[in-house]
Amino acid sequence: MIIPVTNPELFKQKALQWASSYDVFCYLDSNNFGDQYSKFDLLLAIGVKQELITTSTTSSFDALENFRSKNPGWITGFLTYDLKNEIEKLKSNNPDYLQFPNLYFFAPKHLLVIKDGQLEIISDNPERLLNEINTQSISDDKVNHPINLDSRFDKQEYIDTVIKIKEHISRGDIYVTNFCQEFFAENAVIDPLQVFIKLNQISPNPFSAFFKFKDKYILSASPERFLAKRGNKLISQPIKGTSKKYDDFQLDEQSKEELKGHPKELQENVMIVDLVRNDLTKSAKAGTVATEELFGIYSFRQVHQMISTVVCELRDDVSTVEAIKNTFPMGSMTGAPKISAMQLMEQYERSKRGIYSGAVGYFSPDGDFDFNVVIRTLLYNATNQYLSFQVGSAITYHAEPEKEYEECLLKAQAILEVLGQSGFSSRP
Repeated sequence: MIIPVTNPELFKQKALQWASSYDVFCYLDSNNFGDQYSKFDLLLAIGVKQELITTSTTSSFDALENFRSKNPGWITGFLTYDLKNEIEKLKSNNPDYLQFPNLYFFAPKHLLVIKDGQLEIISDNPERLLNEINTQSISDDKVNHPINLDSRFDKQEYIDTVIKIKEHISRGDIYVTNFCQEFFAENAVIDPLQVFIKLNQISPNPFSAFFKFKDKYILSASPERFLAKRGNKLISQPIKGTSKKYDDFQLDEQSKEELKGHPKELQENVMIVDLVRNDLTKSAKAGTVATEELFGIYSFRQVHQMISTVVCELRDDVSTVEAIKNTFPMGSMTGAPKISAMQLMEQYERSKRGIYSGAVGYFSPDGDFDFNVVIRTLLYNATNQYLSFQVGSAITYHAEPEKEYEECLLKAQAILEVLGQSGFSSRP
């Protein structure tokens, strides 16, 4: 069933509200960014026809390969950062307060896709589904309780840790790494739907996602694509380099110009581009890995970002799942050399990353896929009433610890606003 949508934004809210009554759904919103590789403006997968859940005792990528072969239509899901332990000889020993599975995918009972003002509904009874959505009344009167955020690092602890990481860089153990810290709230009671709607309004980004997996929620305002496949082309778009967005035009232009020419930001971006190029060679036809765009400056609601685009042609003997495995976890969230950086961050970080710096996305019936990088994202375990978000920044030889801490708070700005927090100025 395909029909025109006259008010896509209102329809999105009604569809989300309707979907919230299900135990499982995945909502992916491109927020009208006009990305050349995007397949849709909105995808909403609801209800479980078939599902795959993996834990630390499962070979997740083999299981996903099998699940994909049995479900060749649309499937959506998420991969956690800690799948790194299945790819390399690595461990994740930091505390896990959220308890997401390692990997989860499902074939939906109902699927809605909006593209260029046209709504496609794939369901046994699309007319009834459409009627149920259209008769939803939008309500935003649910009150979220006050949230008391804490952090795993105070400011000085963060700075001291960055200094230690820089000592590893000076010794040549690594060149660049992504060091992450967690902010969290215990005994947190929120309405995930209203929080996501507010987050998506404050920070509308091209890879936004709302994923409900029973009592666990992913509320994401991600600006970053991890990996996509279009035909036989693989596309990775790592983000490395951040500057503040200003309301004042002149200040804003100055901020963009400073980002364009900042030696540290350029250095971290090019190092990760090299890493991504190397990862793609594992899946690429010989001689096809190319940097389609280097150091592109893109503007979002709170920040400007430096984004590069690396592409290749997929070899005929490499499956779609293998292509993901060959590049996972994404270089922008690990570092170089990749394995050494992941080992060190396990040593210095204080929380298991889990779904943070993992990926949310889909496989489509034509063999394509698209996955984001889970950043700028709230994670919530409703049963444990545990609310969490992590932020990271790239640490290089030239990194200034105080500025890296400020960058973390800049990246957290939209989430802090959604939660009614002014920041962490009272902390040491």
